[in-house]
Amino acid sequence: MPVIALEPGYTGEVRDRIENFHGNQLVYFGWDQHRLFCSPFTLPLPPDMPFGALVSDVIVPLLGAHPEGARIDWAQVQWLRGDTPFTPDAAASLVDNGLGHKSLLRLRTPGLPGIAGSAN
Repeated sequence: MPVIALEPGYTGEVRDRIENFHGNQLVYFGWDQHRLFCSPFTLPLPPDMPFGALVSDVIVPLLGAHPEGARIDWAQVQWLRGDTPFTPDAAASLVDNGLGHKSLLRLRTPGLPGIAGSAN
């Protein structure tokens, strides 16, 4: 039986507006084929952060908890903005790389199929 969680015509305050994050924006980040992290991370990041700093200061330490994290060949990484492949400019800001509030950034790592090839 279907469940309706909200009454028709419901309105409420949107709590995840960019104004509520003290100058930061939310960027969702996921590592494809690595479900040890069960869902994308939600990262509150400054919009003017250089993409290279996002990688070195946030993503590298974050993925260090995964057994394959240290084996990532960053020169071979494939990046996606949502479902669209793109080549980020490491010196440009997140916004200049097309990453706005609540964007999804995905990482693919050819040759790293997850723990023992399990996609985990």
